[in-house]
Amino acid sequence: MDGQIIVTAIIIIMNIIGFWIMGADKRRAKMHKFRIRERTLWLVALFGGAVGTTAGMQFFRHKTKHFSFKIGFPILAVIEIILFLKLY
Repeated sequence: MDGQIIVTAIIIIMNIIGFWIMGADKRRAKMHKFRIRERTLWLVALFGGAVGTTAGMQFFRHKTKHFSFKIGFPILAVIEIILFLKLY
């Protein structure tokens, strides 16, 4: 039971970070500032934040023209949801 709580907390935190990081990168892009690496965006998504990065991508309209993000983040989000549901 304790392991499930820890995993759930990590997933929630990673999704909040994923959503936030997409917004932060969009703001930086608009201001022509130093950008967050695409590799970092993918790592956040891979380590449990795919739902948050996908939501952030849609909410901030960021990276929506990049095929790898447009298709990859939602597919990864579905996989993570399925794995999360199997945990319970």
